[in-house]
Amino acid sequence: MKILHTADWHVGKVLKNQPRIDEQKAVLRDLVRVADQEDVDVVIVAGDLFETAAPNPQAQGLVLRTLMDLRGGGRQVVVLAGNHDNPRLVQDVYRPVLGELGLHVVGTPQRPDTGGTVTLETRSGERAVVAALPFLSHRIAVRAAEVLLHDPSQHNQDYANRVKAIISMLCAGFTADTVNLVTTHATLLGGRWGGGERAVQLLGYEVPPDAFPTNTHYAALGHLHRYQQIGGPCPIAYSGSPLALDFGEEENQSVAVIVHATPDSRASIRPVPLKGGRTLATLRGTLDEVVAAGAEAGDAFLRVILTQKASAGLADVVREKLPNTLEVQIDEKFRARAESGGVTRSRTGRSPNDLFADFLAEKEIDDPRLGAMFTELLEDATGGH
Repeated sequence: MKILHTADWHVGKVLKNQPRIDEQKAVLRDLVRVADQEDVDVVIVAGDLFETAAPNPQAQGLVLRTLMDLRGGGRQVVVLAGNHDNPRLVQDVYRPVLGELGLHVVGTPQRPDTGGTVTLETRSGERAVVAALPFLSHRIAVRAAEVLLHDPSQHNQDYANRVKAIISMLCAGFTADTVNLVTTHATLLGGRWGGGERAVQLLGYEVPPDAFPTNTHYAALGHLHRYQQIGGPCPIAYSGSPLALDFGEEENQSVAVIVHATPDSRASIRPVPLKGGRTLATLRGTLDEVVAAGAEAGDAFLRVILTQKASAGLADVVREKLPNTLEVQIDEKFRARAESGGVTRSRTGRSPNDLFADFLAEKEIDDPRLGAMFTELLEDATGGH
């Protein structure tokens, strides 16, 4: 059985006011191409379809078209909600609609008999059992433990143990003659951040790899944006995001994960590169140095960190010379810092021009044009008095 594992699409993402929708159209089109070319039997989308809980019509249209294209040719498709998704939208709207088209959608935690565990039959007659657990915040994990496990004493467990107990319940239907799969949107201990995740929803909510039972053939994860395999009692991997979503993810591989599994053998994992996303690059140096480096950056979106003092219009000059620049920063060593322990000069009896000059000095801005502009504006405002 061949499985395609993907996650963390974040459709609707805007990076520093730059929409990414055209890139997402291209990369998701390439994802469908990979599904066709590899002739996969099952597709797992492990959460974070959207960037926000209130996706716009364009983002929703792209996600729905892609999911229906992935379903093409009789492929089985399993979809989870992630922490960026609106679980009620996924569960109450997409689940019934896409369910009519044969897709299996899970927006909120479900018991095995209400959608938390799905038995699939592929085109060739092979059978897979999929335990599907969408993202669980700490608060929701407490509620889910009560509803799904019917055991109030579980409330005293920590987050990881609650999740582990729920996964164990969902996997109870695994058999020796099926391909047994788990998919969830969570942070595993030992996972490496991709760079663009919401840190507040990662710290303290880690789940140990042994949460997955030993008779799992493959655990398909979403949440961390970097493709990576994690050691554990079964093959475990994050597919990562299909395109670099933010600066800090420049070195991430954009891939779909192809898994080959049979009931009586350990699954093999193979990443397949995806095309369509523009690269991201950080350039660091003086203005002349970053401009020279930018000439080699192609069509990459740029973050520029300047190793020189700020001056009026400097960011505009960078963007004029490097049109793909999305962000301009001054290196921390060159940023203005107020003198600590210094004597604060009295403002009494000092002119606005003197005060403005002190402000520029404090901010380490050495640009005489600003003083002249301030004087001109002050004279206009006060009539020269």
